[in-house]
Formats: sequence, structure tokens, C-alpha cells
Amino acid sequence: MMFCFQCEQTAGGKGCAKVGVCGKQPDVAGKQDELTCALVGLARAAQGKTPDKNTDALVMQGLFATLTNVNFDGSRIDELKSLVQTEKAKLGGVADLDSDTLWQGDPDIVSLRSTLLFGLRGMAAYAWHARALGKNDDEVTSWLYHGLRAIGEEHSVDEWLGLLMEFGQVNLKCMALLDEANTSSYGHPVPVKVPTTIEKGPFIVITGHDLHDLKQLLEQTEGKGINIYTNGEMLPAHGYPELKKYPHLKGNFGTAWHNQKKEFDGIPAPVIYTTNCLMPPLPTYSDRIFTTDAVGYPGIEHIPGDNGRKDFTPVINKALELGGWAEDKKLTGINGGSALMTGFARNTVLGVADKVIDAVKTGAIKHFFLVGGCDGARAGRNYYTEFVKKTPKDTVILTLACGKFRFNDLDIGEIGGLPRIMDMGQCNDAYSAIQVAIALAGAFNCGVNELPLTLVLSWYEQKAVSILLTLLSLGIKNIYLGPTLPAFISPNVLNVLVEKFDIKPISNPEADLEAILG
Repeated sequence: MMFCFQCEQTAGGKGCAKVGVCGKQPDVAGKQDELTCALVGLARAAQGKTPDKNTDALVMQGLFATLTNVNFDGSRIDELKSLVQTEKAKLGGVADLDSDTLWQGDPDIVSLRSTLLFGLRGMAAYAWHARALGKNDDEVTSWLYHGLRAIGEEHSVDEWLGLLMEFGQVNLKCMALLDEANTSSYGHPVPVKVPTTIEKGPFIVITGHDLHDLKQLLEQTEGKGINIYTNGEMLPAHGYPELKKYPHLKGNFGTAWHNQKKEFDGIPAPVIYTTNCLMPPLPTYSDRIFTTDAVGYPGIEHIPGDNGRKDFTPVINKALELGGWAEDKKLTGINGGSALMTGFARNTVLGVADKVIDAVKTGAIKHFFLVGGCDGARAGRNYYTEFVKKTPKDTVILTLACGKFRFNDLDIGEIGGLPRIMDMGQCNDAYSAIQVAIALAGAFNCGVNELPLTLVLSWYEQKAVSILLTLLSLGIKNIYLGPTLPAFISPNVLNVLVEKFDIKPISNPEADLEAILG
């Protein structure tokens, strides 16, 4: 028996109780709960002490491994739990949280506790990526321990809400840390058109979020006649100068994560997963799948790390063995478009802020929409495609994360030489969107909620939860959220969020646009 309600596609909109909709088996779900409770025990043992950097990394990796669609390998989860218990013993014997009580109790308390836990899981993933590039923030790391201890404590509803808002502010610092890590390592993203044609010959598809892994793969394949193609959340990598300088970083393969079984079936090339979202691979292509970092799946070859360095030789050899396609293969997005734009992060957008401000003042731009977040397979996500299609021509669409694959191949024109769709990057690049919003509010001498800006967000997993909490902690209101509301948000907690932040469930594109634009 299992229980899991952390993702948007959870069974019946209530919780997976037999097997995960994602493919997670009950034994693995149980092991992940045990790992979570062991991490609470480690956080308790660390209170009043100074854990070393290896312990910090273990906390990050342990939380990361419990995200949806990351690690399906029970033996790897057991290994992480064992390492956690060893570290806890070094710090002093303290009891773990009882896994039987993790999802039990007053529904509102369970809701608030779960929301904090899922946020912690998302932030831990961001902190892990920053750490890979040598960037750490003591406040962020300390809050992972603080938040884990809070999971095992009793709090009033008001105290839980206070913890969630405090977490949101710390997650903003974590996203800023990762932004600094990426831009100091690879430069600030610049706008670039990314082809979707796969050239003949050997190639590798790399998916996930970890730019450090991509950089190592590019270094190790240089001069070997192997082309590299991004997939999913790795698409924004093309905008970074220090990555795009590699001529064999050719373009983007496929669309969002939930299409991988169709898009990877029969592919004459290996795929390396650096993070979520991994779906249980079909037998027809499982022999060409590789995982690394926190990602794992039984029977799939894993590329280990040695102090951050990885040897991708098995992936490279598989690419040479499979050989790729004999002729160029033209792929398209879900709407038939054949080229994608990315690279409109904060540095680029703020670099043309004067044009944007003038366009608003002259009426050339009437409204901004941030349409972004996670994609998924549940029916109803075509809402976001239709929403973008129906936006007036005097509006701009900012986007980020893999939800953009619903519409990022559309050509909906330009305003003053700027494309109406601007891809700001990965989910963590919500930091860029926040900085742009703050800068625009400063330019117009108003609050962010007074800007002609509406957030229309889609969610699937726990990084989206952490970002939403950050937005709420900043006091941002009138967020449209879908395609469904989280199952872990109880009716009473939802009422509080609606009353305090005016969160709105999406309805249909026409009605929502009319409500927003009047």
C-alpha cells in the first residue's frame, strides 16, 4: 500500500494508493517516505551543530531523489537512506520521523506540512545544481535543515503559513544563487533561434536541467563526430554563450517530458537524463537510456560522479554504435513549427527595458502575460496553447519551464522588433521573471500587482510548488493556476490562499482573457 499526492496527475485528483501514475511502485514510494523521515532525523541530529559539506550535499540529494519522476530505483533509495543514517549517527542518536504519520492527521495540518515538504524538495534540487558549479548559500542550506525539522514538529495553522512564507523568501535566494552559478559559469543568455532538424550521423540527446552535465558532455564529445541535442528543460542551454560556442551543440530534439515514450521510441541514439522527468522507458529503447545525479531506474545504466566530474564514455560509445539517422530528419513542435527561440532571460529583457517601457507608454504593449510552468499529460493542458493563440496582438508572452512546449513553436508576431513570445529559460529562471517585474514596477513607480501583468501558471511537480510559494511570499496576487488545483491543498487551506492572494483556478481561455483584460 502506498500514498502519494505530490504531483498534478495524482490518481483521481486525490492520491495514488496502488501504484504511482508516474510509474512509481509501492515499495519505492515506501522507501522514499522512509528516506524523507530519515532526513528529518538527520536534521534533528544536526540542530545546534555544524554539519560538514558532505552532510549538506546528502540532504540536498536525498530530497532531490524524492521528486516526482526522478528516482524509481529502490536500491539507490536504500543506499541514500543508509548514508543518511550513518551521518545521523555521527551527529548523535536522534529518532527519525515516524513514516506512518507523514501523511496522517488533521487534513489542514497535513496539507500545510506537505506543502512545505514539497517546496523543500524543489529548493533542494536548485541548491544541488548551484552546488555543482561551486555556489552555496549558508542561509539556503541551513533552511533545508530548519524546514525538515519543522516537518516533524507540531505547529498551528498560522505558524505553518508563516513557515511557508519564510520558505518562499529563502527559495528566492536559492534561485538567485543558481542564476549566479549559471551566469558566472556560462555567461548571460542571449536570444537564439534553435533548430529542430536532427542532422545525419551519431548524436546524443540530453534532457533535464543540469547545465554542468551538459558542459562536461560537450567537452567529452568534442571532435568525435557526435552531435548533441537538448530535450525538455535543457532547451534554454542554447542561449548561454559558453555552451552555444560548441559547434556540435546543434539543436533541440522533441518536446516536453510526457511525450518521451513516443519521441524516444526507435531513436538511433542514446538519451542521458540529468534530472526529472524520467518516465519508465519502453523495452524498445531502454537499452539506450542513461541516468546520472539523483536520477535512477532499475536496469538502466547510471553514470556516477566523482566530486562532480563524470565520465560519459558509455553514452559516447552507444552513440557511435547506434550511428544516428542516415539522412537529416526534420522534426517539429506540437503546433508544426520548426524553430524555437530562447535566451530572453533578465539580462536580455532589461537590456531593452527602455524600448519595453516606451512601448507600454505609447500603447503598443497593453499587457504582459507570464504563461509558464510544468507541462504534463493530463487532458486540459491545451488550455495554455489556446490561451496564447487568443491573446491580443498588443500583448507579450513571457514564458519559462517545459510548459512552453505547448506553444513555443507558434509564430504570433512581434512588437517593435521584439518577439511576442519570449522564453526566459528553465523553471528556476522564474527568478529572471521576478527581476523583470520588479524593474518594470520601479520604472512605472508602482507595485508589481499594479503592473499590466498576469501570471498564468501550470504546475506538475515540486519545483513548481517552491516557485509558487516564492511568488506568494512576494505578495503577488491574482495568479491563474491549473490545469487542476493541488490535491494536497485542503479546502480550508485553499480558502485561505484565495482570500489572501486571490489565486484563481483557470477556467477557459476566452473567459479568463476577458476577466483579465476587461
